[in-house]
Amino acid sequence: MILEKYCYSPERQPLTWRIRADRKPVWFSEYQSKNGYMAFRKAIVNLSQSNIIELINKSGLRGRGGGGFLTGLKWSMMTQNKSGLVRYLVCNADEMEPGTYKDRFLMERLPHLLLEGILIAGYALGVSVAYIFLRYEYMTAAEYLRIAINEIRSAGLLGKNILNTEFNLELFIHTGAGRYICGEETALLSSLEGNRAIPRAKPPFPAQSGLWGKPTCVNNVETLCNIPGIIEHGVSWYKNISVKYSNDSGTKLMGFSGKVKNPGIWELPFGITAREILEDYAYGMCNGFYLKAWQPGGASTDFLIENHLDTPMDFDNIKSVGSRFGTGIAVAVDNTVNMVGLVRNLEEFFSRESCGWCTPCRDGLPWVVKLLIALEKNSGYPEDLIMLEHLCNLLGPGKTFCAHAPGAMEPLKSALKYFRDEFELGVNLNNLHTRDNNIKCIQII
Repeated sequence: MILEKYCYSPERQPLTWRIRADRKPVWFSEYQSKNGYMAFRKAIVNLSQSNIIELINKSGLRGRGGGGFLTGLKWSMMTQNKSGLVRYLVCNADEMEPGTYKDRFLMERLPHLLLEGILIAGYALGVSVAYIFLRYEYMTAAEYLRIAINEIRSAGLLGKNILNTEFNLELFIHTGAGRYICGEETALLSSLEGNRAIPRAKPPFPAQSGLWGKPTCVNNVETLCNIPGIIEHGVSWYKNISVKYSNDSGTKLMGFSGKVKNPGIWELPFGITAREILEDYAYGMCNGFYLKAWQPGGASTDFLIENHLDTPMDFDNIKSVGSRFGTGIAVAVDNTVNMVGLVRNLEEFFSRESCGWCTPCRDGLPWVVKLLIALEKNSGYPEDLIMLEHLCNLLGPGKTFCAHAPGAMEPLKSALKYFRDEFELGVNLNNLHTRDNNIKCIQII
């Protein structure tokens, strides 16, 4: 939910100030009455493509899908379209990170905000075709987006010669088959082409050779929803929204789920602390529970503990304490949760969602699950914890084809760091002899 007591304004909450209290979507006429599509009209009439890219670059907008890559830099990789070749814009709406639901909120409550961001990005990048790659289970979002697309088409904001200019854009919704790996942009493009969702080697990057070999830009839903505000209010405004001691610009949908009194998401400035979000917005832990650990931005981020709650919520500060900001939607783990069981549940998900392309991920993740199941059942061996640590290294950054396995190792590695005693309790005292196969593997490593 969004706190109703919060005072919304276009200047302080550019993403959410238009939302309705009755939780119904904001349709075209209402969106227009609330300054909707003014930024797009300003962009297409008064700004050149290079002007818009420069504005986004100067704003410091970072991708909101989890990686935090500078949006303006990604856009600048799409060279000017002097040859007239087809180029594509793809909105990544395949939100499958466990514990994350921010993009769903935006699409279901403010579908036209996303569409306006797509129109501006499409014009700036010189694309003629755009896709929204949508998670299959988001059926309500798909329905609302189709209605919104029909509305702007009827209003002359989609199709050929938009607003009597030479800008042409077609927009399509493509629902995926439900694969976590499609959150990786090149796997998404493979799936969109009708192929198996397998990541591609980079370089070449999608900006040079993406969808069907053509220049392609892939941006997250929340990223694109930031574009209209930047165009309308300017770079200085955008940079000054965030807390002064944060290096990141603008606002972010952040929140807490778990055993908290008021789980939800709120549009907040970068640099607000996790403690402020937990206590002032989520109203703290439910009665009888206390915080044991938390993940800052989804299941693939490292666990942090209560000592880290005063860390500012942004990309650099969360990284400095040993985790990743990720999607910014935090998960609170309460004192009743066994960390071995929790991590086993997460690793089963990541193992199931592996595309199977590279050996470390395909074979390593099931091995991790097998070891965790044994520890959870109190039938583990003394060397199992050593083997888990080795697997964290073997499946870490630079050891696999994409970031899927390294992301899966983050919660395991941090759980072993902060809650090793719970893993040690899973060693059966009757198993003091070692597994021969494990010893051999450790010696090879």
